[in-house]
Amino acid sequence: MDPQPAFTRADPDERRQSLIEATARVLAERGAAGISVRTICAEAGVSPGLLRHYFSGVSEAIAETYRWIGATIGDALNDAVAGAGDDPREQLLAYLTASFRPPIASPDLLASYVAFWSLTRSDAAVAGVRAENYADFREGLEARIRDYRPDLADVRLPAIALTALIDGLWLELSLGDAPFTPEEAEALAEQWLDGLLG
Repeated sequence: MDPQPAFTRADPDERRQSLIEATARVLAERGAAGISVRTICAEAGVSPGLLRHYFSGVSEAIAETYRWIGATIGDALNDAVAGAGDDPREQLLAYLTASFRPPIASPDLLASYVAFWSLTRSDAAVAGVRAENYADFREGLEARIRDYRPDLADVRLPAIALTALIDGLWLELSLGDAPFTPEEAEALAEQWLDGLLG
């Protein structure tokens, strides 16, 4: 029987991902003011020098974490749409209302987003990822609106209005103790969708 090695080396992609996930946890727990190379590496269980092996610094680690969270949200939205069947209206509603349930409606995700938002004015990389994530969401929403209402000349303003509604309801649900249920949020989104698009 061969003895087990004293340690195993993590795959570089796995190690990088573990640092991204640690960054998300630190942002959620401590906010932007509590993030540093040391706090990220301590959360990931690695030596402080390892972060600079995968990222140029904390700013890049935060930006990549924001990008990863945006992709995770995008996957959840796409999964919701895929589960809605072939009807374009149902797909649009699924895209809108997925934000009212986990993994999107989450106190930890909200806490991370608050930290990201607080950095957008002082960190160009984080601001750039925020713009990417917002554009991805809005473009997905515009595509769903076009599928549902191909007769509309402009879907930009309805998408902006629906995004504002979704963001507000998501924020309340993620904070906890919202004065409405996820089901009521879904009904409001459907009412506003019908009011905007008919």
